[in-house]
Order: sequence, then C-alpha cells, then structure tokens
Amino acid sequence: MDTKELLKKVRKIEIKTKRLSNHIFSGEYHSSFKGRGMTFSEVRQYQYGDDIRNIDWNVTARYNEAHVKVFEEERELTMVLMVDISGSEGFGSKNQFKKDIVTEIAATMAFSATQNNDKIGLILFSDNVELYIPPKKGRSHVLRIIRELIEFEPKSQKTDIAQALKFLSGTQKKKAIVFVISDFMSENYEQTLKIASKKHDITGVRVYDIREEKIPNLGMVSMLDAETGKVQLVDTGSKSVRMNYEKHYQERVNYFKDIFSKSGAGVVNTRVDENYVTKLLGYFKSR
Repeated sequence: MDTKELLKKVRKIEIKTKRLSNHIFSGEYHSSFKGRGMTFSEVRQYQYGDDIRNIDWNVTARYNEAHVKVFEEERELTMVLMVDISGSEGFGSKNQFKKDIVTEIAATMAFSATQNNDKIGLILFSDNVELYIPPKKGRSHVLRIIRELIEFEPKSQKTDIAQALKFLSGTQKKKAIVFVISDFMSENYEQTLKIASKKHDITGVRVYDIREEKIPNLGMVSMLDAETGKVQLVDTGSKSVRMNYEKHYQERVNYFKDIFSKSGAGVVNTRVDENYVTKLLGYFKSR
C-alpha cells in the first residue's frame, strides 16, 4: 500500500470512528471506567470516622500518633488495545473482513480514551507479540496506532493469546483498561488471563463471521487453514465432518466465554455484519 492510499484510508477511519467516539462513546466510556482507580495522595492525622484499614502504621509508630493514608480518584487512565493480527482475522464474507471491523473497533476505543485525556497503548499479536506501542496521549499517537492496524504485516499467521497476556503483565505495571480484540480461536490462556485480570480491567471483544460457525454442504472442497497455511481436501457432504467442525468451533467459543467470566473479565460478541456500536454501548451501560 503506497503512502497516499494509506493516508486516505487512515483519514476515512478517523472520520468515521472519531464521530462515533465524540457523540456516542465518550460519555459511556467515561461513566464505565472513570474513577475506578484510586491513587495515594497524602498522609494526615487520624480523625474520628476514618477507615482503620487506611492507617499507615509506619508513620503512626514514628510520630506516636495515628495517621491515615488519603487516596483520591485517578483522573487519568491508561487504555491498552490488544489486537489479534493472526491469519484467521483475514477471513470475511458479506463484503466485510474481520480485520476491518477489528480496526474500526480499536480506533473508536482509542478516540474515546483520547476524549477523556487518557493514554492509549497498542499490542499487536499473533503467536508472539509482533508490535508494542507504549501508552501515550494525543491525536497523532492515535493516528499512528490506526496506521499500524491497517498496514502492519505479521511475521506469523498463528495465534497465542497466552503469550500476549503474559507480555501485558510484564510491561504494564499500573492498572489499565484493556480490550483484547480477537476471534478467540485459541486455547490454553486461562492461567495468564487470571493473573492479568487481578491487576487490569479486561474486556474480550470477539469479532466473528457467521460463515465460520458452520460448513455448508458443498461436496469435496479444498480448504485453506489461514493460520497454518495447509490446504486440505474436505468432504463437506459428510454429516459427521460438518458436525465435528461445529462442535470444535463451539468449544472454542464456550471456552472464551467461560474463562473470561471466571476471571472477572468482560465479554462482548459482535458479528462482522452486526452493528458493533450497539453491542459496545450495551456492554458499557451494563457495567
């Protein structure tokens, strides 16, 4: 993609997603996440009615008089967008690719955070972390994130969500609002999600295509696995083949929902042909 075409695409996404974040998301995002973090402010003398759990015992011992820690709401939050760029994100039907919707959702969330003067960081992952942009503020920073979402070419086509979550826990020391945007056709990330969820406010946004749920009866068909690159001849006319595929697909979806729920993380499911705005707004309002 040449520079002129890239800038045109970035501008198109900016206009659409910034309008959504300005008029719809910023208020909902603010009420859903603002003020959830507390940061240490000062130490003062204990007063009647203070919570004894906030007593600073070191200072109390030093001055031989009870002192308490005072906390205040954090006025600045950090959002981290964790975006799956593996091979399966290139799947699409009905004139929409999963990758396009993922980019729009990520851009909308980034502009929503910018409206609240928050920092935004980006993690692009396959079966490894392919790109990390540390959290910063500002429009130019968001535009860089959008550019990377559009044009970045992954080295691997596979997926490993556990590796991405491990990287998040290692790099993001302070609490962050984290959106993991993927089709979640992965497994074995239960433990890393549990660890990351203890520190961060995590939401999994599953983007999928209706054509992925079932295989139509088309007889013998050559199928490409987008993540392994292998081409296989599949008898879609076989009822057992179709049923096994559906079973495997549903097991991955159920795993995603169960693991996120058990870890105390949020879940959003949106199909490429659905209105993701409605889905995200409904999620924010339910928090």
